[in-house]
Amino acid sequence: MAQKNRDRGKAGVEEELSIEQLKKRLDNLDARLDAIDSMVTAVAERIVMRPLKLEIACPNCGKVIEIGVVGDGKMLR
Repeated sequence: MAQKNRDRGKAGVEEELSIEQLKKRLDNLDARLDAIDSMVTAVAERIVMRPLKLEIACPNCGKVIEIGVVGDGKMLR
């Protein structure tokens, strides 16, 4: 009987550790999502101000893909 209580106590401690680890992982994910949100916001603000050109190289074939985005502002020369 005492052995069962000890096993249940160990399981409870392990469950608490698991919940704490889950909380830490969720906090890390939240911080990463906040960082991504900040980057996307900065890019969106830049697009509104002036045109943006992205060049992305394909990791498999090496082909360069150009993506051009133009905001609603007037083009200045």
